[in-house]
Amino acid sequence: MKRFSPLTYLFFFLSISLSYLQVAISAEGFCSAPSSASNGGNSGVLYWKVTNPTLSPAHLQDLPGFTRSVYERDHALITPESHVLGPLPEWENTLGAYLITPSMGSHFVMYIAKMQDNSRSALPPGDVERFIFVVSGAVTLSNGSDNSHTLMVDSYAYLPPNFHHAINSEAPATLVVLERRYSYLSDLVPELIIGSTDKQQLLETPGEIFQLRKLLPTSMAYDFNIHQIMDFQPGEFLNVKEVHYNQHGLLLLEGQGIYRLGNSWYPVQAGDAIWMAPFVPQWYAALGKSRTRYLLYKDVNRNPV
Repeated sequence: MKRFSPLTYLFFFLSISLSYLQVAISAEGFCSAPSSASNGGNSGVLYWKVTNPTLSPAHLQDLPGFTRSVYERDHALITPESHVLGPLPEWENTLGAYLITPSMGSHFVMYIAKMQDNSRSALPPGDVERFIFVVSGAVTLSNGSDNSHTLMVDSYAYLPPNFHHAINSEAPATLVVLERRYSYLSDLVPELIIGSTDKQQLLETPGEIFQLRKLLPTSMAYDFNIHQIMDFQPGEFLNVKEVHYNQHGLLLLEGQGIYRLGNSWYPVQAGDAIWMAPFVPQWYAALGKSRTRYLLYKDVNRNPV
């Protein structure tokens, strides 16, 4: 039997090890953890990561007790792994997670509504206006007559206070819902608004480089607006370090970056929700390899006194 020298065995062992390492790098990337994108075929769908975040509970099994969620006096970051889903009051076949509520200090509510097969919405309380934005699936909006509208991903609707309506879904769909008690002003009356992001024009942003669209009219009849879409390419950031009397509710729809809130700096990504109280210092920079897009609530057109 032929005997090999120790050096020959060493070279043989190294060649086998390098072969396995090359396979591992080509399959998963060097030192990479499994990603949600590798577990499904829908990663190219618009806003897919809102309902399939990278840091989903399955990726946190080895980190019991871990969450990126933070609640402070003047801001909050609510991340997907800490969502608590439960039946939405009076909605049919729908689970929801409240992300922002007046118990924080806000004057509005923002929540995720996960509609299931044959589901139906409830009406908001009296004098409460509602805004819905579709992040997955499709829903039908009706107002009790023969009028109905199909809302797909990236479509939205503003429902004035005391406006009779229903949102129905035959298959699973996910909505972002914002509600607040309407602040009446003189005899002004807001109207039903139905639209989609791609139909809204880009607006001027003097001194800034991000792209901005507003989804609601800027007229005095509306006491809030949705600054959506705000688009940042990787490396772009806000030039203004904002401090103002307005409140914000924000949901990241795409991308990732760093958000400054007060004296804290938070890594954020698609699926994260943020509440910003009046006068909290705020700033954002986009990171990663793809654009950041977020939906932003802002109260407008009312005297803060």
